[in-house]
Amino acid sequence: MRSRFPSASNISYSFGPGPLTPAIKTLIIANVVVFVARWLLLRSVPVDELLGLAPVYVLHGRVWQLVTYMFVHAGPTHLLFNMLALWMFGTELERRWGTKYFTKFYFVAGIGAGLFQVLLGILPFGFAANFYLISVVGASGAIYGVLAAYALYFPSRPIVMFLLFQVPARYAVMIMGGMSLLFAMSGGGGIAHTAHLGGMLVGYVYLKRNGMHLLSEIQYRFLKWRINRMKRRFDVYSGGRANDVDRRIH
Repeated sequence: MRSRFPSASNISYSFGPGPLTPAIKTLIIANVVVFVARWLLLRSVPVDELLGLAPVYVLHGRVWQLVTYMFVHAGPTHLLFNMLALWMFGTELERRWGTKYFTKFYFVAGIGAGLFQVLLGILPFGFAANFYLISVVGASGAIYGVLAAYALYFPSRPIVMFLLFQVPARYAVMIMGGMSLLFAMSGGGGIAHTAHLGGMLVGYVYLKRNGMHLLSEIQYRFLKWRINRMKRRFDVYSGGRANDVDRRIH
């Protein structure tokens, strides 16, 4: 008797969205290079002061910090988790949008998060001093913009939260945004949660104002339609037909 269930040897598992796309690869390499350079030069050069984002310095002419702060990380764990998130959530977006548009969006979200920090630093309130003088580093602002975009394009895609349970992407991003807001209101604990919120807000507004890059969306849908048409033409079925246990075409 032939079993109607696939054997354990035919079952495969995968993690993540697949190979690195061009922009993601370049961004990860750039972040790693800057991290190594920072580690080598930290004792002799004030890297964080020069490249990190501090509103007081931006307003006195160091406008490059709005870009460079995204490539500076405080430690290996900080770098690892940011680059892991960039790969996991940015890869599919780059495949859908194309490298040029994804790169533009990434820097818009990151610079927008930096400007949000500067804006908070010049507000005429007592808490503004906490933002005005403190230096911020890391790609988290841009990555939170990527998260917002991911939730817009793949709202029902399951994300494992805290390694415990699955949540649709739109709710997972809402939860992360809410947590950042709560942490920001309670002092931040040494993490620039306001930059996270700024990147998420700027990314969301940018996509909405640009029609979520309608042209790329149409191109993606057309390509998907052509692939499905070719599958039907050549009698290809993902995972095999339900009534044919010997057919396993992928």
